[in-house]
Amino acid sequence: MKTKQFGKGGPDVSVIGQGTWYLDRGDRKGAMAALRHGIELGMTHIDTAEMYGDAELVIADAIADIRDEVFLVSKVLPSNASRRGTITACERSLKRLKTDHLDCYLLHWRGSYALSETVAAFEELKRAGKIRSWGVSNFDADDLDELLKVAGEGKIACNQVLYHLKERAIEHAVIPWCARHGVAVVAYSPFGHNDFPPPSSAGGKLLAKIAARYKATPRQVALSFLARETPVFPIPKAASAEHAAENAAAGALVLDAAEIEELDAAFPRGAKPRSLPML
Repeated sequence: MKTKQFGKGGPDVSVIGQGTWYLDRGDRKGAMAALRHGIELGMTHIDTAEMYGDAELVIADAIADIRDEVFLVSKVLPSNASRRGTITACERSLKRLKTDHLDCYLLHWRGSYALSETVAAFEELKRAGKIRSWGVSNFDADDLDELLKVAGEGKIACNQVLYHLKERAIEHAVIPWCARHGVAVVAYSPFGHNDFPPPSSAGGKLLAKIAARYKATPRQVALSFLARETPVFPIPKAASAEHAAENAAAGALVLDAAEIEELDAAFPRGAKPRSLPML
């Protein structure tokens, strides 16, 4: 599995990570097996959130004996993101994850609390050794500008945003902003939310054609396309060990310029929307 630097001065992190939204729904043993196999194959970036039900508990059991091998991320809900509330939420996530620190801790989206309060809490958690870095999720470029004024350069590790072949809005301003400021872009729902291009569609046929050249799958091609941008780290979820292996193999797939151009034409990014899309 290839790695890239996660934020300015940050550690090297697997290009493909593992998302865990809805991980707690369904077969717990299968979910744990998928996480473990993904980690074994190099997908050591594990993303979760306090909002994701019991996902933190499933992860805790899956990584109990290999915590130090994992880049572990969780998120605070905006409704909890006051200075004291952020610290309390982090401590609650640490307890659920059965660990003494998070590698990165994110504000899930903007809420009513001033960014200065949340940032102050993040910095306090860093000083206490409870988190090693912090970032945000679902922030547009203007939100990032405001955050930068509060935090200063070099403090924001990442921005986690919606990004898949049919939703490329972040390419207009968010990815360029993050590239300029050394901020990692974590792509959630990289296959779309139950909206992956069907095999019968023009886009689906192109994905299959490119995949055949590499003895790969259309989903691996999609992940490789998203990860072509230097700061981008896709985090697909896997429901089984086999699915995890498919995702991990995308980390070794590099598309050529012509293939990227074909996919760019088949899945145009469109005009910049008025607001940042999110799930």
